[in-house]
Amino acid sequence: MRDCDVAVVGGGVIGASVAYELAARGASVTLLDCRGTGLGATQAAAGMLVPYLEGFGRPLLPLATKSLAMYDSFVDRVSRDAGIGVGYCRTGSLQAVTADQALDELQDIAAEARAAGLDCELLDARAAHEAEPQLTPEVSGALLIKSHGFVVAADLSGALVAAAIKHGVRVRVPARARHIERRGDEISVHLEHDAPVTARSVVLAAGSWSGDIEVAGIPALPIRPIRGQLLQLATDGPALRRIVWGPRCYLVPVSRDSILVGATVEDAGFDERTTVAGVRDLLDSACDLVPQLWRAAFVGARVGLRPATTDGMPIIGRSAIMPGLVYATGHYRNGVLLAPLTARAVADLVLDNRDDPLLTAAAPQRFGEY
Repeated sequence: MRDCDVAVVGGGVIGASVAYELAARGASVTLLDCRGTGLGATQAAAGMLVPYLEGFGRPLLPLATKSLAMYDSFVDRVSRDAGIGVGYCRTGSLQAVTADQALDELQDIAAEARAAGLDCELLDARAAHEAEPQLTPEVSGALLIKSHGFVVAADLSGALVAAAIKHGVRVRVPARARHIERRGDEISVHLEHDAPVTARSVVLAAGSWSGDIEVAGIPALPIRPIRGQLLQLATDGPALRRIVWGPRCYLVPVSRDSILVGATVEDAGFDERTTVAGVRDLLDSACDLVPQLWRAAFVGARVGLRPATTDGMPIIGRSAIMPGLVYATGHYRNGVLLAPLTARAVADLVLDNRDDPLLTAAAPQRFGEY
């Protein structure tokens, strides 16, 4: 007798979103994670919802745009089901350039954004400082994109798990998946120190660790961890009004007195240490962009390993080799942003056998036989 309808391997924001969506639609779900929910890339996520800064010119943009449009209802539903508030703000983003940088990049982004029907505004130096008075005087221009925002990743992760449990999801941590195989009409997830979990379907959503889980008859996924260091500062000065994106860092005002500063991009394998170089570079970059931050208190630094693919796109879709196996991984720096879309698309695949044409570019088969 199988343990559940669906086993979801990975308890980050993607795995938790998928488990929640499946359970909300009536499936019995077991959520497995090797350490604990929200302790992979999610723990160092700034929670930015900014597809038009990171997505232009890439196949990711249509996915990111659609997922952003889902976010209001997603947060409302999750927080209501969990009975937990989720920090969420859509006051926009300001991408700033300094005098030693050309405005061409901002002009190109603004043109593409307007062509996509986006409400954005290209600001000169004076207007940029009126929009965000805390910016350094060296800022010579900025792009204001009004639909952008952020969600507090820790809030969202906690609410997703709580809502999933209320819908009947069984959470097992720590539970390290080592091997996945199909026998008859069931898939078994073999764990390191426990009995296997059997399910009708399995969703592999283990982020940077997805490639380390052996899947019978299928090569390892082409995913590598990219270390991201993130800082938290506390300030009693005037609050930033929105996300500020500078030449070497971004600032996310998650509350009136708390600012996240991110993030490094380091190909350091599975090394999850914070480093002097990473902390110093981020502090210098943040204070160059907003000088008042020199007076801020240093709260701490944290690290997440972001799952990167060779083409920068996530891997979302069913296996062509193992019936019942679905991939939802490789989201790199966009896991929080793409969570609503991924959860819905995976639930459609698993429960209704329905494909989202938008996800063709994210299919695992672009890398070979998976």
